[in-house]
Amino acid sequence: MKILRTPDARFDALPDYAFAPHYTDAANGTLRIHHIEAGNGDPVLLLHGEPSWSFLYRKFVPALAAKGHRAIAPDLIGFGRSDKPSEQDDYTYERHVAWMSAWLTKNDPRGITLFCQDWGGLIGLRLVAAFPDRFARVVVANTGLPVGTGLTPAFEAWRNFSQTVPMLPVGNILQGGTVRELTGAEVAAYDAPYPDETYKAGARRFPALVPVTPEHGSVAENKAAWTVLEKFDKPFLCAFSDSDPVTKGGERVFLERVPGTKGQKHRAIAGGGHFLQEDKPDELITLLDGFIKGTL
Repeated sequence: MKILRTPDARFDALPDYAFAPHYTDAANGTLRIHHIEAGNGDPVLLLHGEPSWSFLYRKFVPALAAKGHRAIAPDLIGFGRSDKPSEQDDYTYERHVAWMSAWLTKNDPRGITLFCQDWGGLIGLRLVAAFPDRFARVVVANTGLPVGTGLTPAFEAWRNFSQTVPMLPVGNILQGGTVRELTGAEVAAYDAPYPDETYKAGARRFPALVPVTPEHGSVAENKAAWTVLEKFDKPFLCAFSDSDPVTKGGERVFLERVPGTKGQKHRAIAGGGHFLQEDKPDELITLLDGFIKGTL
C-alpha cells in the first residue's frame, strides 16, 4: 500500500483553522489519523463525511470548548491531514471502521457524545454498535446506516458523477451541497488536502462503498450493527436538514428503530443543505450543548 501525506504547508493560514495537529497510529505504524481538539469535560466526537474533512467543524470545536465540552474532530483516512492510501482499492468500508476503531481505543474517550453526518454516520454508528459503553448519547444529521435496500435518484446521480468526472472538484462539491455561498478561501480550504488527483482516492471511493444493494460489502455488518442500535436506549437525537435531496426523510428509520429517540426534541434544520454544519453552525452548536446538558 502506497501512502501519501499532504505537505503541512497546505494547511497554513486556512480561515478559522489555527489548530494544533494531533496524530494517532491507526495501523501498526503505517497510517496516521489526524484530529483537532479543544476544551475539557466529556468528549464530543464530531465525524465528517464525503468529501469534507475536519475543516467542516472549525467553528464547532472552539465554541463547544467555550461551553465546557471537549470537542474532537478527526480526519478520516484519505481526508484532511490524515494519511492517504493512493489506490481506490485500498479503501473498504470495513477498513474505515477498523481504522477509526483503532483511533477510538488508542485515544480512549469515554462518555462520548457523537455528532455524525454523511459517512461520519456510516462509520460513527458502527463505532456506537461496536463500543456502546463508550457512548453517552448520539446526534445523527443527514446520514444513515444502509443495508442494501436501494438508493435515491439524488445519490445515484452523485455516485455516477464522483466515479466518472476526470477531476474531482472537492471545494465546489462542498459549495454544491451548501445553501449559503462559501467564500473563495473556504472553498480553497476544502481543496487544501489534495495537491493533485492522486491524493483523492479515498474521496473518490466513498460513494461506491455505500451498501445500497444486497451485493455490496458490509451489508451483513451493518445489519448486525442495527441489532445493537435497536437496543440503544441512551439519548439519541435526529437533526436532519430540510434541503438535502440525498438524505431527506432519513430520520424516520432512526425514530422507528432506536429506542433512545423516544421523548427527544428532534429538529429539522431549516435552511440547511447536505453540509448543514456550514449552513447552520450556530444553531447546531446550541442544539448540541442543550442536548448534552439536558440529558446528563
